Order: sequence, then C-alpha cells, then structure tokens
Amino acid sequence: MLSDKMLEALNEQINRELYSEYLYLSMAAWFEDQGLPGFAAWMRAQTQEEHFHAMKLFDYVNEVNGKVSLKTIEGPPVDFESPLAIFEASLEHEKYITASINERMKLAMDESDFATANFLQWYVAEQVEEEANVGAVVDKLRLSGGQGNAILMLDQQLGTRVFTQPTAADEA
Repeated sequence: MLSDKMLEALNEQINRELYSEYLYLSMAAWFEDQGLPGFAAWMRAQTQEEHFHAMKLFDYVNEVNGKVSLKTIEGPPVDFESPLAIFEASLEHEKYITASINERMKLAMDESDFATANFLQWYVAEQVEEEANVGAVVDKLRLSGGQGNAILMLDQQLGTRVFTQPTAADEA
C-alpha cells in the first residue's frame, strides 16, 4: 500500500511525464515548421517514449490500489531559437526529470517502500539512457556549428529513430 506522500509523489511524476510528452510534441511541431522532418521524427519518437513512461507509472499506481489523480498539464513553449537550443533545453529537462525520479526513489527508501523502490529502479536506469541520448545530439549539433549541410545530414540521421515499446524482459 502506498503512503499518501508516495501516492502524491507518483501522481506528480505522472504529470511530469505527460508534460514531457507535451514538451517534445511542441518541439516536433517547431521542427516540422522549420522543414526538418528528421528532427521532428526524433522528437515524435521521444513523445511516444514519454507517454509510455507516464502510462507505466499510471498502471503501477493502479496495480498497488492507489488512486491516479491527473493534474492540469502546463502548456510548453512553442517558439525556439535553433535545433541546438531545443536539444540543450531537452537535456536540461531530462536532468530535471532525473532529479524528480531520484527524489521519488529516496522517498521510497526512506519509507521502506521496497516495491516502489524496485519499480522506480527501471526509471533510474532509463534516465541515464535519456540523458545520454539527448547529450549525444547536443554534442553533434555543437560540432556542426549550425552549418546547413551538417544540420541536413543530422536531420536525415535523426529521422531513422523509431520508438519501440520495451518488452517485459526489457523492463526487468
């Protein structure tokens, strides 16, 4: 059984994951508007991944007989300066999400809620991957210096990303 404090924290995390989905969708829209369909496809895959993260939390709360309480999702920014600025903002956002997951893990440990700590371990590992993936794009964009040819090549490369929902074995 979840404590009231843990339930509130997990519901807040669901909201943060749904905001992440919304944020990346807004970034995808910006890339579409800029004629960068590969960047947009990368962000759309990220949107699907964030939705999966939210629903995984949603399902866990229900599984342990908690009550999901959905909150208002804040509107994300819609205007961005450049592809680099977007990915730098994405990296900062992922660091924020990592800190949020870590707070929930600490709460679970403080409350000796081992089931939730075990569940959150997947998110801890996932955030390492999230930061690394976004950081790799930031590095490439910085190396490109904003040069058109490099941006177009990166657009083509990023367009190959697709979201593949993890299997039960991947989530263990």
